[in-house]
Amino acid sequence: MKTVGLMGNKKILITGCGYIGRRLAMELVPRDISGLVRSNKSRDKLATLGIQPLQWDLEKPVTIPLSTNRADIYYLLPPPKAGVVDSFMENFLQSLEANGQPERILYLGTTGVYGDCGGSWVDERAPLRPRVDRALRRLDAEQQLRRWAGHSGRELVVLRVAGIYGPGKLPLQRLRTGKPMVAEQCAPWTNRIHADDLVQVLLAAMVRGGNGEIYNVSDGQPGNMTDYFNQVADYAGLPRPPVVDPDAEGDQLSAGLRSYLAESRRVDNRKMLRELGVKLRYPTLEEGLNACFSG
Repeated sequence: MKTVGLMGNKKILITGCGYIGRRLAMELVPRDISGLVRSNKSRDKLATLGIQPLQWDLEKPVTIPLSTNRADIYYLLPPPKAGVVDSFMENFLQSLEANGQPERILYLGTTGVYGDCGGSWVDERAPLRPRVDRALRRLDAEQQLRRWAGHSGRELVVLRVAGIYGPGKLPLQRLRTGKPMVAEQCAPWTNRIHADDLVQVLLAAMVRGGNGEIYNVSDGQPGNMTDYFNQVADYAGLPRPPVVDPDAEGDQLSAGLRSYLAESRRVDNRKMLRELGVKLRYPTLEEGLNACFSG
């Protein structure tokens, strides 16, 4: 387990420095922080925050210098949108051979690797049964990182994160367009974490997470998907989504949404709370949404 504190002069690289990455970076300044991004827009956002931007598309092998040697790396980049392999991770790990091995990688993964658990509670010892490609890509990334850690002798911590919500990350556009949802009695169990709480978990895990350990990240208060949309609609003053039969023919429910509806699990966060020493600011959805809409 790491014993260094949050302060210090070690280099930090945030790979995939978007919505969560920028929030994380602002908690880490004035340390030596770089953020790896793909788009010009993201690059400019980092520059305005005083974060050193590094721009590269990990669809291609990396040919620019990265500040990885003996660094702490937060890897927050989602995998490609298709296939069952995370080629972005392949290209990033290959780049370490030229740029230098970090001391530790903290990977932001997903609870989706557990697959459908029939609504049962799952902790970090649960078997992995991903069925859909998006979860298989995430499992592939974890496996690549395990191999890297074994070969390099450097440290790895894996976070399996539930659905993220927060200011600017709510389904308001979906609600405004009146897209349907299934009735609450048909909706699966789902799990969430507020963006601000995720950031403090990231900070804590880099310092206190055990080498090779996995931590489920959620607020520990599972709900169902329809209730989530209904509560967001109520807070935003928008109509609740219309209800449709999940077994009905047609395209009222997208294929992507149907894939989420086909999985149900309740995520146990006790290891995260116990070992990382995190005290959640928003331990319930109501508290989190109240913060999102209170200005």
